Amino acid sequence: MNVGMLQALGGFVAQAQDPEAVPPFAQFFGNPLSMMVIVFAIFYFLLIAPARKRQKALQQTISSLKSGDKVITTGGVLATVVAVTDRIVQLKISDQVKIDVLKSAVAGLQGEEKPGT
Repeated sequence: MNVGMLQALGGFVAQAQDPEAVPPFAQFFGNPLSMMVIVFAIFYFLLIAPARKRQKALQQTISSLKSGDKVITTGGVLATVVAVTDRIVQLKISDQVKIDVLKSAVAGLQGEEKPGT
């Protein structure tokens, strides 16, 4: 390589290092803080918001439980609601068999289709 080529390459490198030569969008996306904000926004809209929506729907389902509803517990037990109190749900598993579980142990109604399954 001759001296002229090295000077020309040096000019390109100097131009690339010049902050005024870098486009504004590249400066924004090159900033670590802005990248963290973008990644958090992606996580929020793809993971956190849908999970909160599902949790809110489950809470609404649990609060509206009534006698005769067919439910599934988090342990996989299929049962029919017999009685509901403020914290406890009495479930009928079969003839002569009733159990008391916390409302938080109810995973949903038997007839509901879960999205994505």
